[in-house]
Amino acid sequence: MKIFSKEQIYEGDKITTERQQISSTDLMERAATQIFNWMHMRMQGAQVPVHVFCGIGNNGGDGLVLARHLITHGYNVNTYVVNCSDKRSKDFLINYDRIKNVTKKWPILLKCASDFPEIHQDDIIVDAVFGIGLNRPVDEWVKGLFMHFRASKAFTLSIDIPSGLFPDKSVEDEDAVVWAGYTLSFASPKLVFFLPETAKYTVQWEVLDIGLDQEFLYTTQTEVELIGKHEVLPNYIPREKFSHKGQFGHTLIIGGSYGKIGAVTLASRAALSAGAGLVSTYIPKCGYMPLQSAFPETMVITDKDEEKITSINFEIEPTVVAFGIGAGTDTKTISAFEAFLKTNKVPLVIDADGLNILSKKKALLKLLPEDTVLTPHPKELERLIGKWKNDFDKLKKVKVFSKKYKVIIVIKGANTITVFNEKLYVNTTGNPGLATAGSGDVLTGIITGLISQQYHPLTAAIFGVYLHGKSADIAIEDFGYQSLIASHVIEYLGEAFIDLFKQPEQQQQPEEATEEANEQA
Repeated sequence: MKIFSKEQIYEGDKITTERQQISSTDLMERAATQIFNWMHMRMQGAQVPVHVFCGIGNNGGDGLVLARHLITHGYNVNTYVVNCSDKRSKDFLINYDRIKNVTKKWPILLKCASDFPEIHQDDIIVDAVFGIGLNRPVDEWVKGLFMHFRASKAFTLSIDIPSGLFPDKSVEDEDAVVWAGYTLSFASPKLVFFLPETAKYTVQWEVLDIGLDQEFLYTTQTEVELIGKHEVLPNYIPREKFSHKGQFGHTLIIGGSYGKIGAVTLASRAALSAGAGLVSTYIPKCGYMPLQSAFPETMVITDKDEEKITSINFEIEPTVVAFGIGAGTDTKTISAFEAFLKTNKVPLVIDADGLNILSKKKALLKLLPEDTVLTPHPKELERLIGKWKNDFDKLKKVKVFSKKYKVIIVIKGANTITVFNEKLYVNTTGNPGLATAGSGDVLTGIITGLISQQYHPLTAAIFGVYLHGKSADIAIEDFGYQSLIASHVIEYLGEAFIDLFKQPEQQQQPEEATEEANEQA
């Protein structure tokens, strides 16, 4: 799914009105009617007090249309205009007149804190104060209104985006933003719904189709894509009946040190489970027996040193190499890695201590082959690119880093984001159960195993992140969040592949899966 920028949404509105020969007021009516339909289907005439708070721009116009439909369908509605400016949009004024024609209970004008209405916990708040066009700090009294919403503990539904939240920059004052229980977003979700600092402002979101021009939606290229099953399925490479292991590449996992052989064991298992034809693991001598015992399917090559990697010499011809898992940052390991980079000709995936070594010796970054995949967690990323001010600054720095070194960066997190040049791919699978030791090693193995099968490194990164999260989503139905361990992700990887081809009716509803997981947890 494409995530459109603010500017693209405005352009889409303009193109839609021109091509469909409708007015902007008609488009507003269409959009707000979709919100009404969403509420009406769920409320079924219930007389819960609904408080609709409207700004004086187009988001407020949406709120007025919604309130009008709720009123004409017999709902218990209170409508308010948040008078935060002297400027009113044309479509707001049109719909302000229209709502006065259907009720004697005209919208109440709010100008200061003393005007705030009483709201009870069982009421419903509809936030239609500001939309995506907000470009200035929120006034103090409006901030007080948002805090009043939150203090009421009433369910809050935001239209398009929680008011006070910017679609393209971070928030400086969290009290100046509406904390929504649900957001109904037009055309596409907003990037801020998926970033660590701003995702908290809406618990759930849903996209409403407001009938924007189809050609515009299909042909417009976006900087951000949301990755789900429909996005990864076309990249799946099926296997033929007479295929053999030699067709699916030879993965080499290099890493491990005394006490950290488990990391390379997990990565090696994950690579083979992701479909690599062969897997070899290069480790210090201390790991030979543990690895052979724990994972007999891998072929083991040992360093001459007992406890760490001191040289990287092998006779095999790998298709792809993953380096860094549990390797440590001993000076001899760093030297071995540098010597390897100078002669390496195959695709690379670098994780963990491999990233830490690159941070210590940034000159090594110039030795990375194009499309090398880096898989940092937040602290590893910070060591690579430096500190950032906020999530948008972080993404900007990552894009610059990706372009400079021609690498693919997988920013691990609740919504893992894969970055290549100017493009962001936001993953939708995964859950808090992945916050466990070894899950990153498994992800490295999955991505490496996919590259081994001739998936392009960018495709492998996007697909691998999806499968990793989906496997965990399936596994929590049996283990819950707390009891999920990295090995479970590998064990359920096959079900994640199978799930790609399940029809919707074959799948458990997300709400049911979440309820079961919470009960088990």
